[in-house]
Amino acid sequence: MIRILIVEDEKPILDLIKLSLLGEGYHCTCAGDGQEAADLIESQTFDLVLLDIMLPGIDGYELLEYVKLCHIPVIFITAKTSTADRVKGLKAGAEDYISKPFEIAELLARVETVLRRFGKEGNGIAFGDIRIDVSARTVIKGETPVSLTAKEFDLLLYFYQNKNKALYRAQIYAGVWGGDFPGDSRTVDLHVQRLRKKLSLEERLVSVYKVGYRLEV
Repeated sequence: MIRILIVEDEKPILDLIKLSLLGEGYHCTCAGDGQEAADLIESQTFDLVLLDIMLPGIDGYELLEYVKLCHIPVIFITAKTSTADRVKGLKAGAEDYISKPFEIAELLARVETVLRRFGKEGNGIAFGDIRIDVSARTVIKGETPVSLTAKEFDLLLYFYQNKNKALYRAQIYAGVWGGDFPGDSRTVDLHVQRLRKKLSLEERLVSVYKVGYRLEV
């Protein structure tokens, strides 16, 4: 899973960025100042740093010099909007430069572009507090790994791939188990019940009368 460090001293902006990235399946760690960020970079591994320039203590330019030594790409996110500031940031070694205020869609697109440039495209998805690593076939709820059987994982992934759609039991069975749905089978229902229990999905994985189920994301 792609790990991103967000360094931002304005908590509302930090929370917005974090929530948006979590929704795309990225793993996020946050720091409110340059020193905290430096300590995290020294002790953990990151694929990308989103970095404010105007930080208490160590500012973004100083921290960038340290991050470059670790060969981690950096995107500046800052209220400094002049062309001179943008040029300075890019010449200092940032891979990209985003001015505040920004659109979340643009931020996500730029993050994806930089990760792709460095061969670090993600393979994870997330909704709510649930993160799914498709390649590793692991699921984390909050900070706790959740053990799923192979079919439970396949079922969760199928629901996510068809999120917000009402799915007939026959569709679900064909998509996960393959073949024709035996009309009297409780296979789908029992697996849905286990997913609801293991991941507390009672309010998201809802029953659709005379149809089947829908994952609400």
